[in-house]
Amino acid sequence: SPPPQGSLLYLDALGTAFPRALARRCTALLHWTPGCPRAPAGWPLPTLYCTPAPAGALPSRAAALRLQLLFALRQRALRVLEAGLAAELHDALVALRTEWPQLAQELALGRLSPQPGLPEGVRDQLQALLTPDAARAAELRAECARGFEGIAMRLWPQLEVVVVRTAHGAERLYCDSLCQAECQGLPFYCPFYQAAGALLGVNLWPVEPVPKFLLCPDWAFCEFLPCLANKEPRTVLLDELWEGREYGLVVTAQPGEYRCRTGEVLKVASFHKQCPVVEPVRRERQTLSVRGESIPEEQFCHSLCRTLRMWPGARLIDYVCVESSLLGDSSGPCAPHYEVFMELQGLRDLLEGQRYKLDQCLQEDFPIYKSFRFKGSIGPLSLHLVKPGTFTRLREALGSPMPMPRVLHEEQLLQLIQGSVIS
Repeated sequence: SPPPQGSLLYLDALGTAFPRALARRCTALLHWTPGCPRAPAGWPLPTLYCTPAPAGALPSRAAALRLQLLFALRQRALRVLEAGLAAELHDALVALRTEWPQLAQELALGRLSPQPGLPEGVRDQLQALLTPDAARAAELRAECARGFEGIAMRLWPQLEVVVVRTAHGAERLYCDSLCQAECQGLPFYCPFYQAAGALLGVNLWPVEPVPKFLLCPDWAFCEFLPCLANKEPRTVLLDELWEGREYGLVVTAQPGEYRCRTGEVLKVASFHKQCPVVEPVRRERQTLSVRGESIPEEQFCHSLCRTLRMWPGARLIDYVCVESSLLGDSSGPCAPHYEVFMELQGLRDLLEGQRYKLDQCLQEDFPIYKSFRFKGSIGPLSLHLVKPGTFTRLREALGSPMPMPRVLHEEQLLQLIQGSVIS
């Protein structure tokens, strides 16, 4: 859990920017914590939340998010939607799109339907908290029938802000998708920066669109490795950082874990009362590299989004990459290459020329990659489309709430996604 100062700073910043956000029972929590019910903020304020803690501790991620959504729908006067990850809010609202008739029926009857992943004892415990609400059920049916753009503000007219623990890096894709569709018109606030299991910083600027975090010197011992150093880099400390430069993060916070390289790269955006204010830039382990070319995840995503604009009608739902070495013999005799798995909306298939556009964009954006492709040292990229819901199941298979990996390194996860390929 965060230090008490972290939670107090968060609540103060939230209450200052959104004065009605801390109203009693007016925050809905959408966060899967299997076996350990707690809020992403780590602040034990049960009176803040309208969602019962046992709902988030179920062994099934899908069941937990669906139940939390149901209890959120009961409370029309919500001020805050809170999620541990942007992907959790995304998947809960996907469940709303597909299951709203059944959710409306459960609201009207005040009765939970039997569902996989919901133990009978927990079901009885949660059932006792429900009462029939035909008026709210009718409102849910009417708003969902109108479509899902801006649905959050229509279902919860007093909603002020969406709070997510992680809204940068891989989670940015889900934030962008939500802002364009279900959560139109709502600000997103990411209050904490955590790495290596420790809270390191807090975001004191809730209304700014790009999250940035004040690093607090007494919460953990942090060292920083300068990026692009001309010689073997040495670590520097908080008072040796330079504005505008990027650093790899080394943390000593947990017992038995000393000088842990987190794989996180931070950029120093500014200083606040002599303490650095940082923006997370990338995760080093989420870099594509089969010949040492090193394509970072955020730059690969940029090339992918540029490619999407060449596919009329296509909307990216999710994606993941695999280096061909993980495929073993199934990758065939071709040179090392990337395999990309995507879920798209608006397109059911891609022509070969369309698939090649992504490889072409990567060559244009990364001269080193283009050089290896020209020499045949790297083979052509393989692009696969997967069926809807694949990435929701992939997040369930991860086993714990964590940011979505953009480069898979585990065969079990690869097999799951290979089994969902449709094109």
